Amino acid sequence: MVSLKWRKREESPATSESSQGNSGSTAFLKGGSLQYAVEKGENSNEPTYQEVSGAPVETTSPLGHHVGSITILFLNLSTMVGTGVYSTPASILKGTGSVGLSLIYWFIGFLVAAASLSVYLEFASYFPNRSGSEVVYLEQAFPRPRYFFPITFAVQSVLLSFSASNAIVLAQYLYRVSGTTPTSWQLKGAAAAGYTLAFLFVAFSTKWSYRLSNALGAIKLITLVFIGLTGLVVLGGNVDRAPDPHANFRNAFSEFEGTQTSAYGVTNALVKIIFSYGGYENAFNVVNEVKNPVRSIRNSGGLSLLLVAILYMLANIAYFSVVPKEELVKSSQVAASLFFQKVFGSAGTVRGLNFLIAFSAFGNLIAVLLGKSRLIRECGRQGTLPFPSLWVSTRPFGTPLGPYIVKWGLTMLMILGPPAGDATSSSTSPVTPNAFFLFLMAVGLYFVRYQRKKLNLPPPSKAYAFRTWHVAIIFTILVNLYLLIMPWYPPTGGATGGDVSLWYATYVVTGVGILLACGVYYILWIYALPRWGGYRIRHEKHVLDGGEVTHKLVKISLDRLEAWDREHDAQGKQIGGRDGGLVNTQHVVHKQEKA
Repeated sequence: MVSLKWRKREESPATSESSQGNSGSTAFLKGGSLQYAVEKGENSNEPTYQEVSGAPVETTSPLGHHVGSITILFLNLSTMVGTGVYSTPASILKGTGSVGLSLIYWFIGFLVAAASLSVYLEFASYFPNRSGSEVVYLEQAFPRPRYFFPITFAVQSVLLSFSASNAIVLAQYLYRVSGTTPTSWQLKGAAAAGYTLAFLFVAFSTKWSYRLSNALGAIKLITLVFIGLTGLVVLGGNVDRAPDPHANFRNAFSEFEGTQTSAYGVTNALVKIIFSYGGYENAFNVVNEVKNPVRSIRNSGGLSLLLVAILYMLANIAYFSVVPKEELVKSSQVAASLFFQKVFGSAGTVRGLNFLIAFSAFGNLIAVLLGKSRLIRECGRQGTLPFPSLWVSTRPFGTPLGPYIVKWGLTMLMILGPPAGDATSSSTSPVTPNAFFLFLMAVGLYFVRYQRKKLNLPPPSKAYAFRTWHVAIIFTILVNLYLLIMPWYPPTGGATGGDVSLWYATYVVTGVGILLACGVYYILWIYALPRWGGYRIRHEKHVLDGGEVTHKLVKISLDRLEAWDREHDAQGKQIGGRDGGLVNTQHVVHKQEKA
């Protein structure tokens, strides 16, 4: 291994390397058996040191740089404040067994989200030019076995890239606005129409998509503030419809009839709360579209999480101040509607407030489409999905149209396939591959720290640095480990006593099955088929017509393998038979100091 010695920060590559463009030259470092590319994007002065099997940095973002502080705030807030705080309080109360414990769990959810946010921030400080969040961080934390995490994460990301839950709840609240009770297929039809409308809004313009997300985010923020303030007014004893607003808070920790305080119940409650906070990480999916991303996301992303946590607590207090806890437990997914009815009656005001919640759900669909499309696009840029141009190209509208279409198709399948209630629960089920990958990502942060220390790389400069506490990393690891283990514990009602009409562990097994399928797919593609077919897999760097940069995994026959390696650099860019692009580490330093 070649050692690096940094004399002064102003002499380090972080301040001296010049951008070469999306198709320009790249310097490489060698550390043991791993090779690292040194690249920099226009969005940050901080370079990215990344293992070469990962997708190349796009120096110029083909999606532009439309994401500022306000957009980050509302992009995260719109993803978090979807339908969870309106639809899950009843099931959380049922699982925890008491009003007091349910409120504590909402606070625990904030701590979990804050700890996880800090893990994402440290990763972003190391890779400030890569969008896609977990895609990138897993790829770089675990570069060996080569392509393993890019392939497994890409497969599960595509298979699970649906938003049926919020689309169904959007439809439920739209029907509450109309004052009618829909049939199952009417509900599905409204959900499909709502999601299709969201898809059309984001498909044709990136800039206007973000502007729409900001506008919807502002509306849902105002809605949640209104609910919280109304709850405080009720607690003050100024509402005739709530003669005893403190009733639910007396003996707040006593269990009552209709609850299920088992290991399954409290785990299910915790997962639903984590689902409600889900979205604190959405801005990390668009990092390469953000100027000075670490500082911007740290400030605006942290503020959005704090705002949401406060408003979630106030909203739950508002519900408990008006709706009897026994009635709330039986209300399933309409806690906010019950609150409105109790305070304002069943007049037009209630319908208007229900419409605002439906609006909130629609805003969530927009924000999730914006973030997850970038995540899927980054999976495509790793070269692990077939037809790279489908996933990576931003033509013809300057948007990731391929990922949008895939998300729309899978969401339609999940809306129209299972029963509406189960389609909602499937998105908040206790164990999903997401918990598994977040667990590995937190563990992987230590591997990234070790790799950088081994290479003697300088820490990110002060303006771009973020280093989380050990306690936050360990807390994230333990929470996700808990979510992987406890859902196997059966509910008190037996095999069918969960919150879906199927066997209680159906979605647990489905999640494990997806992970196993990803592993089998990897072994077949990277090892078994190449051995049987007499070839090896290599990554090849491509620049598309629109300037998008991507890897593509290609098959190289054994008789061509040596020549191919000689004709391509470490990132897979063809160099016309010159040296494979691997240079001495000290040479890179001196070259950059002279720049």
